[in-house]
Amino acid sequence: MSAGQKSSAGTRLARRRPRQSATLTRVEEFLREIRPDAPEAAAQYVRELMVSAIRLLEDGTPIADVRLLNAAVRELRYAFRIFAPYRGVRKVTTFGSARTAETDATYRQAEEFARQIADEGFMIITGAGGGIMRACQAGAGRARSFGVNIRLPFEQNPNEFIADDPKLMTFRYFFTRKLLFMKEANAVALFPGGFGTLDETYECLTLVQTGKAGPMPIVFIDAPGGSYWNAWRQYVRNYLLHNSLISEEDLSLYCITDDAGKAVEEIRRFYRIYHSSRYVGTQLVIRLTQAPPAEVLARIEHDFADLAVNGGFEVVPRALAEEDADETAELPRLVFQFNRVNFGRLRQLIDFLNENVR
Repeated sequence: MSAGQKSSAGTRLARRRPRQSATLTRVEEFLREIRPDAPEAAAQYVRELMVSAIRLLEDGTPIADVRLLNAAVRELRYAFRIFAPYRGVRKVTTFGSARTAETDATYRQAEEFARQIADEGFMIITGAGGGIMRACQAGAGRARSFGVNIRLPFEQNPNEFIADDPKLMTFRYFFTRKLLFMKEANAVALFPGGFGTLDETYECLTLVQTGKAGPMPIVFIDAPGGSYWNAWRQYVRNYLLHNSLISEEDLSLYCITDDAGKAVEEIRRFYRIYHSSRYVGTQLVIRLTQAPPAEVLARIEHDFADLAVNGGFEVVPRALAEEDADETAELPRLVFQFNRVNFGRLRQLIDFLNENVR
């Protein structure tokens, strides 16, 4: 860029700043007027959201793009409101074919899994359609079900177990719907299905493998004696692992079973000692239901040293600067500076805690 071009760009930027500042000032005044009691942390992001929306006009954004963004934000806001009363309840998102018949062994397996996991206190999230979605909501029951429906010209009318329920949401866009599936999930259960199920399979694996979703159990459930997921596992080993497209540790991110009870136990066991986690600055804070004793911590220091950078592992009663909900305030923490790369190894650490803390 020439000196003249730089000067011209600087002039344009200088001219925009007063307008942006004026816009932000008016937005702040408007928010203070209509919601003077709004928490400042939330108000800050709402201000930014409003300013971004106004800048769509300044940018001359095409109406189709504005309409898309408006619909997406409206869908998400509505869904957040529906899920809000159930924030303290763990949920399992389930995926599988809409075409699976009631007479199919996979359908019966999905219904049995949903019944058992609901008995453990979990709620079920499905796509609200037929097949596996209907089976899971039949098993869990209406009271313990959410439906995250999608508008399609075929296959996707809400099943009778969730139709007209306040916990049924209908989305226009797959990307907003998929965001809710993972955002609200504490576990994922996948049954055999078509392109959509495989898309959701790789989506949830990618999000957990890259840390874009928090650690959670991912369970692939087949019909008794079924081979769908075992064939998929062989493909993953032969073509992905063998060609170094994934790491051996990534295989720890999921389990495969043809037993509904074992699938339920996999999810239940994941939360035996592990409660939840979050980042505070550069540190990963793992909330636990029980603190690991000194000998277990020593084994973690030795066996999982590759996960920690710039220091080791520390057990603390509460992490500094962490804003906790009441139900987690008193939980002990395992704190360390995680490398944010080896999420399969992080899952192995969680399994180690669940197996060795008594």
